[in-house]
Amino acid sequence: MPDLSTKYLDLQLRTPLVVSASPLSHELDSVRRLEDAGASAIVLFSLFEEQIRQENQLLQEHLEAGSESYAEAPSYLLQSLDFYAGPEEYIEHIVKVKRAIKIPVIASLNGATLGGWIDYARQIEQAGADAIECNIYFLPTSMALSSATVEDTYLDILRAVKLAVHIPVAVKLSPFFSNMANMAKRLDETGADGLVLFNRFYQPDIDLENMVIRPNVLLSTAQDLRLPLTWIGILYGRVKASLAATGGIQYAEDAIKMLMVGANATMMCSILLREGPQHIRFVERQIQQWMADHEYESVMQMQGSMSQLRCADPSAFERAQYMRAVKGIQHLRSDDISWARMRAD
Repeated sequence: MPDLSTKYLDLQLRTPLVVSASPLSHELDSVRRLEDAGASAIVLFSLFEEQIRQENQLLQEHLEAGSESYAEAPSYLLQSLDFYAGPEEYIEHIVKVKRAIKIPVIASLNGATLGGWIDYARQIEQAGADAIECNIYFLPTSMALSSATVEDTYLDILRAVKLAVHIPVAVKLSPFFSNMANMAKRLDETGADGLVLFNRFYQPDIDLENMVIRPNVLLSTAQDLRLPLTWIGILYGRVKASLAATGGIQYAEDAIKMLMVGANATMMCSILLREGPQHIRFVERQIQQWMADHEYESVMQMQGSMSQLRCADPSAFERAQYMRAVKGIQHLRSDDISWARMRAD
C-alpha cells in the first residue's frame, strides 16, 4: 500500500487529511468519530477574541457589583462564571480532547488584535495542544488604514504568540494582500511554522422582507479549490513553513491536486458537515487507489511535483495562463455560450 504519511507543523501525520476548525469538534463523541474515521489531526473550533474580551468584562462587572452588594459576593461570582461559557471552557475542552484521542490536536485562536492572545496561547499550550492556528480575521474597512499597517498587524500577532509558546504556530491567512508572495515571505521570516490558505471572510446578506442584514454562511464547494491551489503552487519551495490547503477539498482528486502543488496537509470541513465523518475514510481509500494506479509509493513523492518550481510550464501559475484561458473562451461556439447562459439562469 502507498505511504500516505506527511509532516505538518513538525507533527508526523498518518495521512494529509486534517479536519479544519468547525462545529464538528464541539463534542467529545464527535471528535472520537472523526479519529475513528481516519482524521490524522483535528483543528478545534475557534476561541474568538471577542469571547476573551467578554469574559474579562463580565469578570470586572461582577467584581464591581459584588463588592457593593453583599458579603457573599465571591460565591455569587463563582456561580455566575460557572454558568458563562467562555474561554476557560475552551481550555478545559482541549484537556478533555487530548485525553479522548491520540491524534494531534491543534487549537485555533481567532482575532484581529493582540488582545488576550498571548495569555491564552500559553494556557492552550499548558492544556496540551500540539499546535496553535492563529486564525487572523481582519477585514480593514477604515480608509485611513494603510496596507502596511494591516500587514504589520499579522506580523505583530504572530511574533507575540511565537514568543509566548514553544509549540508550533500556524497562521490562517486571507488572500487579500497587495502582494501575497511577499506577505508569505515576511510571515515565514517572522517564524510561522505553517501557513493555512485561505481564510473565508464572513459576507453578510440582506433579508429583503425584513430589511435587515443577515449572516449568511455558505459551505465551500469545489470551485473554492482554485485559489489555494494557485498560491500553494507558487509558494512551495520558497518558504520554510508548512503549507496547508483549506477550502473546496471534497474528494480524493481535490486532496491529490493540493499535494501535487506542494501542500503538506489538506483540510476538510464543509464536505464532512454534509456527508459525516465517515467521508474521511472514503477519501483516504480513493487516494490510496489513485496512488497505486499511478505508481506513487508515497505522498512525499507527490508533494510539489506540480508546483511552479517543478512543473514543465511555470507560467501556468501566472498571467500567461490567463491569456490562454481568455483565448479559450473566445473559441466557444455560440450554442455553448447559450447553453451556459441557460444553466446560469
